[in-house]
Amino acid sequence: MTTTLAPAPVARCSLAPAPVPAVIPAARAMRDSGVAEVARDIVVAVPDDFRLASGERLGQNVFRGRLHGRAGAPLVVVAGGISSGRFVHRTETNGLGWWSGAVARRGPIDLNRVRVLAFDFAPEGARSPVTITTQDHARLLALMLDHLEVERISAFVGASYGGMIALAFGELFPRRAEQLIVVSAAHRAHPQATAWRGIQRRILQLAAAAGRPEDGVALARELAMTTYRTAEEFGHRFDSAAPGAAGDPYPVCEYLTARGRAYRTHTTPARWLSLSDSMDRHQVTPEAIATPVTLVGFTSDRLVPIDDVRELAGRLPTLWRLIEAPSLYGHDAFLKEDALVGEILRSALREIDQ
Repeated sequence: MTTTLAPAPVARCSLAPAPVPAVIPAARAMRDSGVAEVARDIVVAVPDDFRLASGERLGQNVFRGRLHGRAGAPLVVVAGGISSGRFVHRTETNGLGWWSGAVARRGPIDLNRVRVLAFDFAPEGARSPVTITTQDHARLLALMLDHLEVERISAFVGASYGGMIALAFGELFPRRAEQLIVVSAAHRAHPQATAWRGIQRRILQLAAAAGRPEDGVALARELAMTTYRTAEEFGHRFDSAAPGAAGDPYPVCEYLTARGRAYRTHTTPARWLSLSDSMDRHQVTPEAIATPVTLVGFTSDRLVPIDDVRELAGRLPTLWRLIEAPSLYGHDAFLKEDALVGEILRSALREIDQ
């Protein structure tokens, strides 16, 4: 693992605690009470005049999030890849959360110390795609924070698509987060990643036109899995022996088919098209991000090449540190490398006031 610290003077982007976040009195009273809180959903009305950057309406009336952890504790926003959502932590109602390895009591993002806010990406339930940007999601998050009466969050931890949103949030709302922790994301989409996602979108469109939308989701997911992981991992995991006859599945194909089948009803083609396009539309100006940033990149990540992460690091005026690490798991390393990612998160979040 390689760690690059920000150049002197350290005070320029130190992780020393920022000024105490401004909190509206009702929220301060909850914080001071120390009342334990079970996970609960947050539903925010989307204003009638809310428009996406494209000028389109969002197509949904509410934006949904979920709060985990102790009432009134410092607030950390967590967002992941486009398959993630508001159920980030294991709960009594939803089983295993999508990042329970990181968000847990006494975990790297410690629910005994902080509250965690996760949210569902838009659009929900769309019958046709909408043109939505990472900045649009940052604005929706700001609406949710206003609803919660939180003017400044202690940290935004974003990985993959969530990391793109974190960067957009830092660009649009420089005073609303004390720090950003961005994993496996950069300031723009790489053309090779756009090429892979473009093929997925054409699979979805072709399947929808053929009246087989769920099969399209499954097949697009199979292709996506090959971009999330590495050739080295597949080489270790799967036998290359040929099947009995042409057209029969190879071992790796059986694995991908199973992963695609499990995903068939996880999302709709319209929603996937919207979010996939949003990743490729992503663009921020690093020089405009004044919030201190921890960047984490994996040298085996083909969707977000390490050179793009290095370029982002070189252009950020408030980089705290850049961490580069190898991984067998490529882009999925943030979900698989629990010990390494956990150590990074604990270090970055250590100074949060309780």
